[in-house]
Amino acid sequence: MNVFVTVFLCVGIFNLTTVGPNVHASSIQSTTTQPECHTPGCLKAAREIQSFIDPSVDPCDDFYSFACGKFLKETQIPSDKDQVTVFTHVEQSLQNQLKLLIEEPQTKDEIKPFTLLKNFYTVCMNTSAIEADGINTVKEIIKDLGGWPVVEGKAWKEHEFDWQWSVFKFRKHGLGTDNFISFNLFPDFKNSSRRMLNLDQVELELDRENWITGLSDEVVKAYFNYMVEVAVIFGAERKFAEYELEVMIRFRGELANITLPPEERRNETALYNPMTIRELQERYPSIKWVEFINNVMAFTDRGMTINDSVVINVPEYISQLEKLLQKTSRRVQANHAIFQAVRSLQSYLPERIRVLQDKFETVLYGTTTRMAKWRQCINTAKDMLGHAAGALYIRTYFSEEARRSAIEMVTNIRSKFVDILRMLTWMDESTKATAIDKAMAIHAHIGYAVELLDDKKLEEYYEPLNDFYTTNYIHFIGNITMFKTDKTVGLVWTPINKTDWVTRPSPIVINAFYDPSENGIQFPAAILQGIFFDSDRIHAMNYGSIGQIIGHELTHGFDDEGKQYDKNGNLVNWWDEGTDEAFSEKAKCIIDQYNNITVPEVKLNLHGINTQGENIADNGGLKEAYLAYQSWVEVHGPEPQLPGLNYTANQLFWISVANTWCTCHRKESLRQDVLTDNHSPPKYRVLVPLRNSDYFHKDFHCKEGSNMNPKEKCSVW
Repeated sequence: MNVFVTVFLCVGIFNLTTVGPNVHASSIQSTTTQPECHTPGCLKAAREIQSFIDPSVDPCDDFYSFACGKFLKETQIPSDKDQVTVFTHVEQSLQNQLKLLIEEPQTKDEIKPFTLLKNFYTVCMNTSAIEADGINTVKEIIKDLGGWPVVEGKAWKEHEFDWQWSVFKFRKHGLGTDNFISFNLFPDFKNSSRRMLNLDQVELELDRENWITGLSDEVVKAYFNYMVEVAVIFGAERKFAEYELEVMIRFRGELANITLPPEERRNETALYNPMTIRELQERYPSIKWVEFINNVMAFTDRGMTINDSVVINVPEYISQLEKLLQKTSRRVQANHAIFQAVRSLQSYLPERIRVLQDKFETVLYGTTTRMAKWRQCINTAKDMLGHAAGALYIRTYFSEEARRSAIEMVTNIRSKFVDILRMLTWMDESTKATAIDKAMAIHAHIGYAVELLDDKKLEEYYEPLNDFYTTNYIHFIGNITMFKTDKTVGLVWTPINKTDWVTRPSPIVINAFYDPSENGIQFPAAILQGIFFDSDRIHAMNYGSIGQIIGHELTHGFDDEGKQYDKNGNLVNWWDEGTDEAFSEKAKCIIDQYNNITVPEVKLNLHGINTQGENIADNGGLKEAYLAYQSWVEVHGPEPQLPGLNYTANQLFWISVANTWCTCHRKESLRQDVLTDNHSPPKYRVLVPLRNSDYFHKDFHCKEGSNMNPKEKCSVW
């Protein structure tokens, strides 16, 4: 790899709308006589905002370029990254903190999960051992899986491969089994106290349309070249590999074509098709369902029988899959499945494989190098051993003040959402009462589960791995994966405990979540820091940053998918028909609004249907956070201005909203986001909700008809 890091200026990605120096800024700056705050926290906050904003841009013309302009102009995208966001900075800080903890010498009184974590990191960092093993371990695994046809050529024994039986071998090596049918263990959509096995369509890497387009698609062509090079390293003859893998590419196109596109998967009721395995066998007789399911699950106690029930998410997919597999040779099936396995292990393989991965990802994301080895190993360690890494982290770094403040903000923001519900004129009273009941029932899990402070509980959880140690990285990965899968499989027959700590996200995940089956929101410790939250700065900024995210997650309970569940997490239609139609009309306004936005850098329109849930949550969450901040001011009084920034606290709220989403994208990465992400690109997560907000244009005095205050606005909540 090139040791020199190439960087790109973000200003080359986004076109900024600018005006003369400070021409417009003075018209929106504060004319109040609020005193300035000169505490260390306020000084730091002022410096942060000054590092983001471009005051030469008229905020009523392009608020994103105003609030993020300096960040966009001055931020450089390192060659190992496809984008740089404020999340990037928090992630790097988290990696630095974890590195210090994990690299501390082991002690004799250290609990075993922490020793396991440190051992794993050490093995990951041992590049000489990884290079010495080369691909031998993976070759042994492939041999046990039945061999890779593209490598073995005519020597491959086609009659010995059965995709239904092969999943058992994939499972015992810690490899994915979702090569043809995806298996998920979810709460029963209509009875959230129990779990149901869901059988779904396959999830292929890359966008569905990429595969359907085939080798004429630039990304698929790069993927094909990558596959060929990998196969050659494993021993395939190049010309033969090109022929075999081109056939496989066509198979993946056919496989993608029988999947349901994401815009048709938003009706949860349509995805809920429970049936006994006996009924499954009668409807789709070519698959030996009892044997197949038990091979995938590899139960340690009782297996599934013909009388047990599962959920089929897309019945038509299973029907079409039967037909497709009957006309597809076993060679093609095996080439597809084995490459899936190799692809899943690529990040743990020697340099000559990694450089091929890098070359493909240059086409996919625009990156030209990869992140430092220690950062890779920190990320892998926290992904594989999340509870151990999370427990180690929160015992040193997490602020209890952040937890207390977040809990208070959840209470305030939820209260404002309930007020919004009460004032709606388009909801009938019965539906409104049920909606309020659901909002008040939302559980909030903030920071971390207290069990992570309990050494005994941690040791009990990881007990099956206590005696496991190897210097073989692939085997280490496989054993931890099997351990985690066994933990999940072990939950099949047990009632759901909605307070169970082991099913919660690790506290070192920089994200937030709404779980419709639980009717709960989750804010891991890692997101309650940095630009998202700081107890030493004014509350306007916290409500603008983490506050809008809290509101966003609360609103997910009432977006087009969340609204399909009741307060107990069950799939129940609690909507009056007329009110449901009114919701659909309001959602359609949001859909059409985003559909009509073209992202000029990639010449693609946003996908309003696929992103509608996130867009509804963005718009509603912003409003709730703003109103909650106004209530805070009513109780505590107006906040001071920040030094050197002549903006009101309300204006700082909106600036903080935008600062949260400031992002520098590579064009390739932006294109993938538009095509595959169910969120709108960050720029439009700022511009569109603010254009829809009457509160925003009042605080910045934007004239009606200006770009940030259009006459036509959309609102659901």
